[in-house]
Amino acid sequence: MKEEPARAPAADQGARPTLSDLTTAIDRYLDSLRQANASAHTLRNYAADLSHFAEYFSPPGTDPPAPSQIDSLQLREWLGSLYQRGLDPISIRRKLACVRSLFKFLLREGTIASNAAKLVRTPKSPQRVPSVPTAEQTNILVEGVAADTLDRPHPERDLLLFELLYGCGLRISELVGLNLTDFDMEERWILVRGKGRKERQTPYGKKAAAALEKYLAARNSAEPALFLNHQGARLTDRGARGVVKLYARLLSGDSSLHPHSLRHAYATHLLADGADLRAIQELLGHARLSTTQKYTQVSLTDLMAVYDRSHPKARKGGQQISKSGV
Repeated sequence: MKEEPARAPAADQGARPTLSDLTTAIDRYLDSLRQANASAHTLRNYAADLSHFAEYFSPPGTDPPAPSQIDSLQLREWLGSLYQRGLDPISIRRKLACVRSLFKFLLREGTIASNAAKLVRTPKSPQRVPSVPTAEQTNILVEGVAADTLDRPHPERDLLLFELLYGCGLRISELVGLNLTDFDMEERWILVRGKGRKERQTPYGKKAAAALEKYLAARNSAEPALFLNHQGARLTDRGARGVVKLYARLLSGDSSLHPHSLRHAYATHLLADGADLRAIQELLGHARLSTTQKYTQVSLTDLMAVYDRSHPKARKGGQQISKSGV
């Protein structure tokens, strides 16, 4: 009897997928973001969040499930682990949005049949009123930078950095992404690349223009980036945050002040001086008006503080105004 050739063993349908299944899917997604010209800031944050996501599903000595095997219950358990680690709701919302975007990509390319992340409820974020320095506090800080009393190696650069953060309300990623060619120095407009690579035109004032002229006169480099570090390369967002923190701590004694504080101040002070909310929305590059409306909450808080301090009816035990009084 003729012996039949040995058959290859059938694939084990119940075998666990290897680590590369999930991590390769993540790599493909990040590559798609690069091809879509996502910012370096976005790529860095998404890569970190998705790396932690993959680590959760791959405890030591085990392999994670394939993306198609991750269901909404497992995703809720993952969210629960984020709460247990003490992350605030805003960070958790960001991480969930990142995972949803990954699953949306995998659904589009056919790797998964349904998007389980869509079934997970987004955690509610607390309505926080941002802490905003007053116009006086902000101007004292910026004028302190201009006074150049700290013996810094690049005082002209540092002054321009503050003038653009407060004078234009730029995000830190937008600031460090500026190039020399983004400035129209005659009309005083800046081409700003915001979130999602969306571009907008932002005006800048006389003080920022003077700071820019002074900085360019001291700057000696062919590098296209506007802001340079001590090595002559583009200043990173981390480097810019360090500059702001240093001056805030040494000049105002407030180490909690950060670049976004100056963006908050820009919007709040514009609103307090009568600027239209929709105009502020355009200047800030907000996609939704509701995002800009939080600054009205700040102004109302300030108004209530003034009322509580100043109006007789607001003070406990305050004297009533007589009927004959003026």
